[in-house]
Amino acid sequence: MEPAAFATVVGLLGACLVALILVLTARREADQHRRRASEDVARIRDEARAMLADAERRERRVADRERELAAERAATADLERRARAEAEALAEARRVAARELDKAERVAARTVADADRAANERLADARAQARAELESVSGITQDEALAELTRRIGDEAAAAAAAQVRRVEAQARRTAEARARRIVSTAVQRVAVPTSAQAAVTILPLPSDEMKGRIIGKEGRNIRHFEALTGVNVLVDETPDTVVLSCFDAERRELAEVTLETLMSDGRIHPQRIEAAYAEAVAGADDRHDAAGHDAAERAGVDRLHPDLVRTMGRLRLRSSYGQNVLEHLVESAQIAAAIASEVGADVAVARRGAFLHDLGKALTGQVAGPHAAVGADLARRAGESDAVVNAIAAHHDEVPAETVEAVLVQAADAVSAARPGARRQEIDQYVERMGELEALVTGFRGVRRALAMAAGREVRVVVEPDEVDDHALPQLASAIAKHIEADLTYPGEIRVTVVRELRASATAG
Repeated sequence: MEPAAFATVVGLLGACLVALILVLTARREADQHRRRASEDVARIRDEARAMLADAERRERRVADRERELAAERAATADLERRARAEAEALAEARRVAARELDKAERVAARTVADADRAANERLADARAQARAELESVSGITQDEALAELTRRIGDEAAAAAAAQVRRVEAQARRTAEARARRIVSTAVQRVAVPTSAQAAVTILPLPSDEMKGRIIGKEGRNIRHFEALTGVNVLVDETPDTVVLSCFDAERRELAEVTLETLMSDGRIHPQRIEAAYAEAVAGADDRHDAAGHDAAERAGVDRLHPDLVRTMGRLRLRSSYGQNVLEHLVESAQIAAAIASEVGADVAVARRGAFLHDLGKALTGQVAGPHAAVGADLARRAGESDAVVNAIAAHHDEVPAETVEAVLVQAADAVSAARPGARRQEIDQYVERMGELEALVTGFRGVRRALAMAAGREVRVVVEPDEVDDHALPQLASAIAKHIEADLTYPGEIRVTVVRELRASATAG
């Protein structure tokens, strides 16, 4: 046999052998699968038989339970029938008892009524007989005796009441004045506040002596411009390390103070910077009013104020009455009114609030016509304050009747605060009024832009419009103003008139 044929035969035999091996392997695996399937079927069959047996047991238990329930239902139905029968019997017994009780009550009522009528008839006969015997013995009828008895009792009661009233009035007169003094003194002692008198100068500390030279400026240019712009005298040589701002007008003095503080903190002091700082001070006035109003309300113990009232109250820090700072006076009055109200048992909150707001209208003096009490009451009413508080404000000068005890306490607190030693000085108001008249007298001249009374009224600085008054007309204007002051104003000493004309030009290079 050739080698090629032999190799072919060997390859075929190998292939047959491999195929035989694969067939035998597949048959063995098939036998294994059949055995496992048979085992699974047997297991499933056993499980099914067990589940079927369990289901049969459960069915038997359910059937037994149904039989037990049927028996219980039968027993319950029998009990219900017995209970209904007993309830019907009980209801019938109740109906019978109610009929018998009603019958007995009617019989008893008739018996009692008959007995009452008989007793009343016997009593009436006895009373008539006794009355007839009394009338025959006394010689007067029953009506006449009753009238005489009533008159005597009334006379005795009136006499006793009059005597009691006289005793109470005498005791009240003996104790009222002492108690009132005690209440007022207690309230004043509890309010430990300083006197609220207001000065006409403001003292500012200087950070260094070198700052004095900056404030004065070259040849006094800065200080002259500052005084002309703010209307306040600046004294830098009186005391070391301080500068004094003097002016009768508290609002001007405050603006000058804020302006100078801004300049000293910035360090740059020249006319343009002074004007810018002054404009910032004027623009920030409302914020300062709000802060002062909130602070005063907190010190007085008053809360939930309308924002308009807070700002208006803050403006009062720049107002004075006979030298007494109005805002400090209001805080003090609120504390005194609250103390008195607590002593007499009045409403402390209403008394405190009314006393704090009673001079509210002074902030609008010159803006709204009418007395400040009526103006303040109207503003408080529009801001949502209660009727009791509004009446306390309106009545604190007796321009309208006081409707509550708290309104009377506001009047008392106002008087106590104003009457404290050192609280008020009438000369201050006269001085302020004289300065205002002096400024108003000068501003009537043509070309005058602003008139500033300075140096306690010994000098008037007049700022004119440069377009209306030239340099040649300044002496004639100063002389005319001086003659006008001499003719129309009464004043002690001399008044120096200084006319200021300043013309500045500026341009911008683009």
